[in-house]
Amino acid sequence: MAKSNADNLLDLVKIEKKILDFWEREKIFEKLQSKSYPKKFIFYEGPPTANGTPGIHHGLARAYKDIINRYKNSKGYWVLRKAGWDTHGLPVEIQVEKQIGIKTKSDIEKFGISKFNELCKKSVWEFKNLWDKFTKRIGYLLDLNNPYITYENYYIESNWWILKKIWQKNLLYQDFKVVPYCPRCETSLSSHEVAQGYEDIEETSIYIKFKVLNSQFDLPCYFLVWTTTPWTLPANLALAVNPEISYVWVKTEDEILILAKNRLAVLKQDNYQIIKEQKGKELENLKYEPLYSDLLEQKPANIENAFKVLEAEFATDIEGTGIVHIAPMYGEDDFNIGKKYDLPFFHTVDNSGRFKDEVSDFKGEFVKDADIKIIEKLKELAERYSQDIDFQCSVAKRRKEIRLKQLEQKMKKEHEESEKIRLEKEKEDKLNKIKETAKKQSKKKKAEIEEDEDFDDEEE
Repeated sequence: MAKSNADNLLDLVKIEKKILDFWEREKIFEKLQSKSYPKKFIFYEGPPTANGTPGIHHGLARAYKDIINRYKNSKGYWVLRKAGWDTHGLPVEIQVEKQIGIKTKSDIEKFGISKFNELCKKSVWEFKNLWDKFTKRIGYLLDLNNPYITYENYYIESNWWILKKIWQKNLLYQDFKVVPYCPRCETSLSSHEVAQGYEDIEETSIYIKFKVLNSQFDLPCYFLVWTTTPWTLPANLALAVNPEISYVWVKTEDEILILAKNRLAVLKQDNYQIIKEQKGKELENLKYEPLYSDLLEQKPANIENAFKVLEAEFATDIEGTGIVHIAPMYGEDDFNIGKKYDLPFFHTVDNSGRFKDEVSDFKGEFVKDADIKIIEKLKELAERYSQDIDFQCSVAKRRKEIRLKQLEQKMKKEHEESEKIRLEKEKEDKLNKIKETAKKQSKKKKAEIEEDEDFDDEEE
């Protein structure tokens, strides 16, 4: 079908190219940057990495950036439109690893760190021309001729200079933090890097019994605990309960189990007897026998604070048994409770994700490979395993259901609070409206009275 005159007039691609050609021919950007303005607005491009092609989301983000810069310029600011290239990070290194066929950090060291870095430097410029073309084509005004490049020494040195200034002002301190970690790369991961490879997987969960020390009962007593990370059990240093949840001591045929009252459904048998009920806060500081003796033998600092029940609000009776196993080095909540109660900070796993020699039963094993072996070992220990509970279950779907339920409850609560605020506001608005109406009526009535009085005076 032939184009109409209207279509020809509105050929947006043609119009855009005509404008871009005009900008380039007349050096509009250079003239804009050379003008003098009384104020400055400094903009550094949040830099992309040029070892991948630009996507639609880059176009959207750059459009927003350009709008802000143009707005500031129109308000009398000189705007530094500094382009930049991000040349650091795991995505760059992983791409090069694939190219040369290596898989681990030790492989990089064998290959040669300098040679590897050079390949990474070359890799980051693979699609630079495409990025430049993309940037110009969308009309994004940016100084592409003088970009900052994160692998250049001047950039790295400027970061160290900033860090030094922060240090000199006593604004820097050293502490520990639990972060996502890649045992293959032997490095911590940013949230962006985690998102690139995040996926839902099925994990094996287990119920374990921790023997209560100095129990008041004749039968052996156990805290019944559920975990989805068996590999963290050798690092166990505490158990956590919610202070406000109700917990019960349940007598079975030959033992007593302690768990949240709302989680009794995890028990396979019905012929049990509740012999005691108490709030979680009443369980605090009860001591239990460690699953493994390794940590006791290592005697890390603050070991005397370990192997007892602690309070934690993150323990819930929505899943598991209401009692959480705590390994301070392998979970954000665990770490925070470890700091709060001065628990030992002791790694049972090395940088490559394998158990250290101190974990005698599983030393050298990759942690995820050891999950099944840990479970089998616990099964061998009769006092740690009971037929009264389901020992294993597939938890990925269950955890998703729980997260959705928690989110639903949160949204419901937020909606109720929002609705309460809305109704109160509506009530207040109505009251104000009534007051305003009454005020106007009173004012009108007063005016009418005054008018009547003036009329009477005139008659007299």
